[in-house]
Amino acid sequence: MDRYVVAPFWGPQTSYLNFCEEDYVVTRFVAEFINTLSSFVFIIYGIYGLRKLAQKQQSGGLRSISYYGLIGVGVCSGGYHMTLKYHTQMSDELSMHLLTTPLLYRILTFKASPQRTRIVGLILLTLFTLVMVIHIVMDEFILHAVSFGIAVYLIATESLKIIAQQVPDLLIRKKIRNIAFFGSFSFAFGYIVWLIDDWACGILTETRHLVGLPLAFFTELHGWWHIFTAIGGYVAVAIVDLVTAGKVHDDPTNDLAWPIGPATRALESLKSSKKQG
Repeated sequence: MDRYVVAPFWGPQTSYLNFCEEDYVVTRFVAEFINTLSSFVFIIYGIYGLRKLAQKQQSGGLRSISYYGLIGVGVCSGGYHMTLKYHTQMSDELSMHLLTTPLLYRILTFKASPQRTRIVGLILLTLFTLVMVIHIVMDEFILHAVSFGIAVYLIATESLKIIAQQVPDLLIRKKIRNIAFFGSFSFAFGYIVWLIDDWACGILTETRHLVGLPLAFFTELHGWWHIFTAIGGYVAVAIVDLVTAGKVHDDPTNDLAWPIGPATRALESLKSSKKQG
């Protein structure tokens, strides 16, 4: 499969990042077909979360913003991989912070005084603006990556602290922590897959040429990174929304999108079998 076998609809690449998937192989209208398609997993999870809020008549305000953030990540990521343009790459990277910043705000202002809430909001807005201006103006990638990683770390660690406060039932608390563990595992596994996609690109490309379509799609590891990251992102949004909305007295497992429920139950069974062994 040669690159640019047809005239690309979007013209030459202007983004400074390009991933292992070969460009414009499936259609001249989409640069990276699988990377674009897999980005829609974020949109599906965001819509699912909004639908669940609407069913419980709890949509609107901060509770909806993070699910819209998931949708925004999917739209911007899809646009970037479809076009490989500089401005769509910037929108993709901007959307990642537009997802994590509201989550950080909810976590860090949970049960906080009005004064602290305003201060935290101002600090987060300042940091968000500073990071994105430096990133866009100076083409500086490290600050963007490090700040996003710190935000993910803070969301994960602070959420676990709040779970202990907001979930009085020990059994339900254990279930929610298992859900959080699965989300963290999905995110970490996705990152490993992302690294392999970069390090072993030559081998992966040769494998795709050997097996051909559609089996070649399974070796598009950046697309799998999208899927696993979407799962981890959805879990983070769902847990932050759950524990900051009030005391949790019911098992939320069945309300969460696939594969959260089956994966969590499998994790519980595995832990139980280890204890019995």
